[in-house]
Amino acid sequence: MFGAFTRLTDSGLGCPDWPGCYGNASPTGALAQIRAEEVRMPTGPVTHGKAWIEMIHRYLATGVGVLITTLALATWLQRKRGLPVSPLWPALTLVWVCLQGAFGALTVTMKLFPAIVTLHLLGGMVLLALLAMQAVAYRQAQRGTGPLPLPQPVRLWLLAAYALLWLQVALGGWVSTNYAVLACAEFPACQGSWWPAMDFAQGFELWRELGKTGAGEHIAFEALTAIHYTHRLAAYALFIVLGIVAWRLRAGPLHAASRWIAALALWQFATGLSNVVLGWPIVAAVAHTGGAAALVVALTWALRESRAASRYGVVAGVAREVSA
Repeated sequence: MFGAFTRLTDSGLGCPDWPGCYGNASPTGALAQIRAEEVRMPTGPVTHGKAWIEMIHRYLATGVGVLITTLALATWLQRKRGLPVSPLWPALTLVWVCLQGAFGALTVTMKLFPAIVTLHLLGGMVLLALLAMQAVAYRQAQRGTGPLPLPQPVRLWLLAAYALLWLQVALGGWVSTNYAVLACAEFPACQGSWWPAMDFAQGFELWRELGKTGAGEHIAFEALTAIHYTHRLAAYALFIVLGIVAWRLRAGPLHAASRWIAALALWQFATGLSNVVLGWPIVAAVAHTGGAAALVVALTWALRESRAASRYGVVAGVAREVSA
């Protein structure tokens, strides 16, 4: 969420080098360079406030890396002591957080290249999913049980929601990194139309600079409209599927997850609508990113708790028959 705050306050280049700030561990040591940039461009990407926001984000990222390293080591130790937890997920998470750090560096060195910034957001969400899978694995090991049984049709709906969620997170990142939120400032219509003028080819040209086309021209407003409206249309589909999943889970072993999914779907609708009709306030924008992250955790948790549930039930049933 602080990464979203960094992006939304245009602080991604608050310290235009990496990992430090003009070669220093904090903006305090780079005061002269930052002041010189503020004099040259008072509203530019480098200011003292933006530098601190950017560096706090890096400090938090470093803390996350330290904690994930600790988790990986602790899991190996617990494994040796007999706790049935696989060290594979902590090891994979450790590798992933290193990759996420590399994308963080590219975000700065490539001057907020939209594709890199979006991948950095997705990488953060993947990191959350990996941590959620670890948490479920620890919980299952402590209680000494496997995945909870879940009917196959319900699990298929859950998988569909998960796939749509990742698509929507990618689209949302693309909207934000291209500053396309205000391309449609009304709801449910856009620019007074149900199908406004849009340029999908230009809007979804992935490898290009911020605000430019691949040919170096300024991106058209119709392209920003296409980016925004695609995210909105996908949101309708995801909202419906999440509602179905919450309804189908309500009476099963994952009834608690159904309440979380329903509440978070409503939260995302409210914060997404606030971004449009209130002119993209930073509180609503950060809350919208936080809601997406919470949905990733909730759906990952539900899938991991029900993973191979049908096979688990079949194997258990066969075992009972054989023993009988």
